[in-house]
Amino acid sequence: MAHHTAELDFTPPAAIARAGTIALIVGIIGLVILGVGAVTSGVSGLFFRSYLVALIFWAGPAIGCLGMLMLQHVITGSWGLVTRRVLEAATRTLPLLAILFLPLLYEMTLGGGHLYHWVHPEAGDKIIAKKAAYLNPAFFWLRTALYFIFWGFLAWRLNSWSKQQDETGDLAPLRKANRFSGPGIVFFVFSVTFASTDWVMSLDPHWFSTIFGLLYLINWLLTAWCFVIAAMYWLWKREPMNQVMNPRHFHDIGKLILAFVMVWAYFTLSQYLITWAANLPEETAWYIRRGSGLWDILIKFIVVLHFALPFLFLLSRGIKRDPRKLIGVIGLIFLMRMYDMFWTIWPEVARHGEHIDITGAWTVVPALVGLGGLWISFFAWQLRQRPLMPPHDPKLQEALTTGWHGH
Repeated sequence: MAHHTAELDFTPPAAIARAGTIALIVGIIGLVILGVGAVTSGVSGLFFRSYLVALIFWAGPAIGCLGMLMLQHVITGSWGLVTRRVLEAATRTLPLLAILFLPLLYEMTLGGGHLYHWVHPEAGDKIIAKKAAYLNPAFFWLRTALYFIFWGFLAWRLNSWSKQQDETGDLAPLRKANRFSGPGIVFFVFSVTFASTDWVMSLDPHWFSTIFGLLYLINWLLTAWCFVIAAMYWLWKREPMNQVMNPRHFHDIGKLILAFVMVWAYFTLSQYLITWAANLPEETAWYIRRGSGLWDILIKFIVVLHFALPFLFLLSRGIKRDPRKLIGVIGLIFLMRMYDMFWTIWPEVARHGEHIDITGAWTVVPALVGLGGLWISFFAWQLRQRPLMPPHDPKLQEALTTGWHGH
């Protein structure tokens, strides 16, 4: 079964607008529940604790999709063509993500600054004193602004060239995107490394990991690709993408998610083994807090449900080629990404000495739903702005015909 490009209208379906409206309503409800729960709990700083977990998680689809967009411009495979508009729409949510960081600016400057311990260090803390030139609110927010300016520039350039190619049919913008994306990926990796160090690793300024930046790079790429597959599954059930997506496309993107799961496991295990082998008190304390009591049970869930089961399922060619089965595995990984983010961040933002306050942790759920609803609503609005497939891309006909004969 083959399709000619002239036969298909790639106009986004009206259902995207309805989905965006529903996401916005759900998001507002989630944030209201978060606010009420934080106020009535009596736990100081609970709102910002939960907000930070949700914010860092939802940074994943926006930032990770930017990396995936550049990667697909470098590789130029059919999997990249069918997912390009989803990737581009996600990158255009970066301004919203930057705005969502502003409550943390308030928390750090006017709200007490309790999330990041280095804002108000204890007297005589020599480690924080040595890092004060880097870990201070003014420089922290300057770096954060620079990250978003850099990512915004990358997204703007790639989206502009894509729009030009749509309007003119000229191949020059695609060639520019290809040449631009190679160096862009290199600088993107460095920016994500520094951003994750600032936003997450500095929650405990006494702890450090040389592999943490790479781990968060794969964290956000994995979260982003799970979201892309979920979006493509939703589109596949509707016109016109049900005439475009086929088993071969899902097989290709399924293989990518398998690769990301394996790389995530490799970096996660590597960080643990490096810390275990060094056996230094200032490094092992991070794992000790997350490996005792209730937290020891939580980490076992991560090992089994984030890696072992998805790895076994994704080895199956049949599951990767069946969208309905693949989306079940993707849903599990996506939920475990939320779970892993909670496991990573909460023990720091809710720590009093060596005591971790689990009270009110349920508010992380409405925080994730609230920020997720806002982000998905904005994403849906952006997705409606352009055709769901690049109408003049030279690989379009190949993408439409690949895989219909079971190859």
